[in-house]
Formats: sequence, structure tokens, C-alpha cells
Amino acid sequence: MKMKIYFHNNCFDGLASAAVFSQFHVDCIDKKSVFAYEGLAHRAGELFLDVRFDGDQNAIVDFKYSSDPRLTWWFDHHQSAFLTQEDEAHFRADRSGRKFHDPTYRSCTKLIAEMCGKHFSFDSGRLTELIHWADIIDGAQFESAQAAVELAQPAMKLMMVVEGVRDSEKICGLIREFRSRPLGDIIEIPWVRDAFNPLYERHLESIDIIRRHAEYADRTVFFDITGYELEGYNKFIPYYLYPEATYCVGLSLSSYRTKISVGSNPWSPVPRTHNLAHLCERHGGGGHPVVGAISFPPAALEKARVIAAEITAELRGNPGA
Repeated sequence: MKMKIYFHNNCFDGLASAAVFSQFHVDCIDKKSVFAYEGLAHRAGELFLDVRFDGDQNAIVDFKYSSDPRLTWWFDHHQSAFLTQEDEAHFRADRSGRKFHDPTYRSCTKLIAEMCGKHFSFDSGRLTELIHWADIIDGAQFESAQAAVELAQPAMKLMMVVEGVRDSEKICGLIREFRSRPLGDIIEIPWVRDAFNPLYERHLESIDIIRRHAEYADRTVFFDITGYELEGYNKFIPYYLYPEATYCVGLSLSSYRTKISVGSNPWSPVPRTHNLAHLCERHGGGGHPVVGAISFPPAALEKARVIAAEITAELRGNPGA
């Protein structure tokens, strides 16, 4: 049986979710499953327009819900998991026992491990390290901004590779490696090490670029780096540079989207008071209460700038600015 797994592309939790679901499917559903993988990215417009759902069974992990009848399995932990109210109603009417949503989980990887353990007696023990680090990375549960930015752990180095490599064959290959090797061994695979070294140099450069373009006021950092190819920057850099900040709004540009990233500082001395998922949903985006994003077409840069400025003003306590 061909099991097609769609996952949140260029995201450590997305790849880890695909790896854990794959292991579950082999252990508990079909030992002879043949897996195919395809990354999905948030973008403006219809997210599933070109998704073929061409497996004998099809799964989506760590990404929004689709009501397509060919979708067999679904797991997500984002508050903004549904594109429409109709999609949410479709999910709530589902009685297959194979679709799960719980926004209280910090990572989709842990959601999959625990739901499959509870409902299908899946033993995820062999993937404990991967599940642990996916939960830390996606839940921003680092001990400090320094730990998040200085990348001492193998998992943090792999996070940079996952976010920075645009070769789909290599990204999908990492899913297979996650199932079979410790993270410290994976970072030493020659192509992974070769990918990491220039990405790390770029990471150091991105710290300087964000420092030069950041504007800090009223506990909120704003920066516009659309003049650089830096969509995959480490999202904790603003809090590394401005530890007193509570929020950050970043504007970036890639070949397929203009992106507003809205985040909150996990180590902020002042508690977060805004639900960032709700804030982003107003403009067609979404996410979690502590972090969200909005995607626009590349040509909509000026519109995105206006909205980013509005969000920044609201977070700074001046919504009418």
C-alpha cells in the first residue's frame, strides 16, 4: 500500500511528525506500507489546489485541514487549523477515528505520538529523542535565547538544515533518517554537514542584518528584511538582540510569498497579553496564541508593509497609529 504523507515543509516539527506517523503506520497499521512524502507550505490563496492526494491512503501532519474525501489521516496542533467554517464542521462530523486536532499541544509530533499511543497502542519509545526535541523546538521551550540562537545541540543544527534546504528529495530523505538514527549521527551525514556549514555562516550574517534593520519601541521589535533572501531566519534572533522585548513583527520576502511573522518572547520579563493567532487571523493568517504568520503573494509587498505596521502599532499599544 502506498501511504502518501503531506507535512509542513521546512519545519522541524513537520518532518518529525511525518517520521513518527510513518513509524506508527508501519508498527500498527500496515507493515508493508510504502511511503511517499510531499511538503506543504503556507501561502496566499487556495492551499490544496495542486495537492493530488494520490496515495492509496493520504495523511496530512502539522498542516491545515482538508475536507477532500481522499484524506485518510490528519493531525494538527495549530489554533488556526481550518481554512473555513465548513472545513471545521467537516472535521467535527468525521467518525473515522483517524483525524486529530488539539491546540493545547506544543508540537504536532508529540500529539501524534500520544494520540496513536492512546488509540492504537503505538509504542513511540524508539523515537523519544526526536519527539523531545520537536516539542522543545516547536514550543520554544529553550532555556534561553542564547540556547535557541547559538545552536550547540545537534537538534538545533538539524533545525537550521531543515529550514534552509530547498531540495525536496533531501528534505524527504531526512524524514527517513529521523526514523532510524540518533540526531547526533544525522548531523554528521556528509550532505547534511555540507548543507549546515554555509547555512550557519548565513545565520551569523542574519543576526547582523536583523540587528541593523530592527526598530525597538514599547517592548516590540519590528524589522523589514525584504531586501535580503532571509525568510528562513532563526525566529529567536530578535529576543537574543532585545531580551527585554515581549513581541516581534518581521517582514520577509521569498519567491512564492511575502510573509509577516508575529511572535512573542518566551523569556520576556513582561507577560504576553495578545493572542497572536487571533491577530493574524484578521488578515487571513493564523498560528498559535504565542506565534503566528500571514502570507501574501510576492507582489503584495506594499499591502503587507501596511498590515505589518498596523500589527506593530497594536502590539505597542497604539492601535490607531
